[in-house]
Amino acid sequence: MSSDRSPGMKLLFAALVGAALIVPLLMVYALVSDRQHQARVAQDSIAAGWAGPQVVTGPVLVIPYRDEAVSTEVVDGKSVTRTVEVRKNLYLSADRQDIETDLGPEIKRRAIYETVTYLAEVAGTARYALPDDLERFGVKRTQMLLDQVELRLGVSDPRGLQTDSRISVSGKPLPLKPGKGPGATQGSGVHAYHDWSSAEPIKVQWSYTLRGSRSFSVVPSGEATNWTARSDWPHPSFTGSFLPGEDDRTLGEDGFEASWSISNLALGESSISREDSQPALVADPRFGTELGYTVVDDGSAIATIGLIEPVDLYSQVDRAVKYGFLFIGFTFLVFFMFDVVAGARVATAEYLLTGAGLVLFFVMLLAFAEVIGFALAYLVASGAIIGLLTAYSAAVLGSWQRAGVVGAVLVGLYALLYVLLNLEAWSLMIGSLLLFFALAGVMYATRQVDWSGVVRTPGSAKINEDELSQP
Repeated sequence: MSSDRSPGMKLLFAALVGAALIVPLLMVYALVSDRQHQARVAQDSIAAGWAGPQVVTGPVLVIPYRDEAVSTEVVDGKSVTRTVEVRKNLYLSADRQDIETDLGPEIKRRAIYETVTYLAEVAGTARYALPDDLERFGVKRTQMLLDQVELRLGVSDPRGLQTDSRISVSGKPLPLKPGKGPGATQGSGVHAYHDWSSAEPIKVQWSYTLRGSRSFSVVPSGEATNWTARSDWPHPSFTGSFLPGEDDRTLGEDGFEASWSISNLALGESSISREDSQPALVADPRFGTELGYTVVDDGSAIATIGLIEPVDLYSQVDRAVKYGFLFIGFTFLVFFMFDVVAGARVATAEYLLTGAGLVLFFVMLLAFAEVIGFALAYLVASGAIIGLLTAYSAAVLGSWQRAGVVGAVLVGLYALLYVLLNLEAWSLMIGSLLLFFALAGVMYATRQVDWSGVVRTPGSAKINEDELSQP
């Protein structure tokens, strides 16, 4: 940028170079998204050989009954109405069910990617009784086939079930068979048959060990569901339609314990129904996207524990890239002030090379974070770029003293960005205040500048170059 250009033209050229650097910033943003997708594919491949996020339900008692249906057929050109007997099901949830879960987490790795898996020990009890107002549902006791009752236990990914799965009714073990799970787990799970001809209240006990990854969810049902979960994983994420209260959870470095108490009044559903439950789904704790199971607006309800890493490096890098233009703008601003106010000559190419270095920081941050973690990668990448641009500024501005000002500004910017990334709730306010004070400083420093002229107007106060160069 030649010295015979007006300050206004110099500002225009610096702004154009900054605008052009939006393109490589967007490319870096796309690179982060691509690497995030690769990480997700790698994590899913690990889960494919273990088991995915698990959604489980307590047993649902399925009672078949006989009903009559009227059908109309055309025979010899005439409509013939017939009454036929059909078999239908009633779905009975527990009066009360208590579920206990112990999650044993383990991190599994493939190349540079890792995911959190677990081995869950699940045990529960439930009580079932025929409602006194059964005929209100249009079913009489005499229609029921109580000797052919099914107990359906829901597990969204049955591959994770181990060999210790058991279910018993009033102390009598029942042989488990695969499939025919409740609708809440889209039919996945196990089932057992029971002769309930006595129609007396029964107590069902079940237990199993279940492999899974990333999250564990329970679909509550019946008049009351009490769920207690424990784990030595220190970073749980509680999501879904029901969250444990502050007094119902304990978090610490050695793990967590949480409990839920959910009634059918909160669920908004009866304990007995002619229809099976709707599929319940759970959001992916890594990316907030839907898996095969998630909370939806169709009335389904779920309580979920996500086993997540304390820092998602891809979301951190993604947020850092969004501040990239702020870095470019402040660094260019320092160069511009030395150019316009202190008389240093900064060419367009020098703005462009400096901006390329600032963009390179985000690429280095992503590359190193995948290997050594975000915090250490941030230190390495920022140290390399600060050193590079400080040395280059000494040549561009013709003084190590001036380069020291650029280096100090960069150190402050990178330190501030790290704070913003860790204080998400305050980032907007801090960023807006930073921009305000930067704009005020520029206004004050350039208050004597003649933007349309090549030199300052006669009689205007001249800022001492050596004074500006002081750190």
